[in-house]
Amino acid sequence: MKTRTWILLLGALLIFSLAAAFFLNRPGETAAFAQITSQGEVIATVDLRMDQELTVETPQGGRNVITVKSGGIAVTEANCPDGYCMARGYCSGGAQIVCLPNRLVIRFLGEQALDGVAG
Repeated sequence: MKTRTWILLLGALLIFSLAAAFFLNRPGETAAFAQITSQGEVIATVDLRMDQELTVETPQGGRNVITVKSGGIAVTEANCPDGYCMARGYCSGGAQIVCLPNRLVIRFLGEQALDGVAG
């Protein structure tokens, strides 16, 4: 192959890589609400703009403490053996938070928007 062909091929590969990096590293949407389910049942839908704390207990002895603070939500305490749900930290959107041993799921709902116009 000619040198010019190699240069075009490498240039196209570079452009593709940069475009992929840009689209894959974009921050997720910021949710306005989060829905908390335990054992497949909706326990609560919380407003992420209001600081609060909830404790969810299961009949099997599972316990999760969920904290909403500064627009984010996190599992701050759990008696599950692995603790992966607590490792996520505070989230305000994106992938759901799951505590599989306690069958707890936190899903993000809606995108935050301005409530009014300043004038």
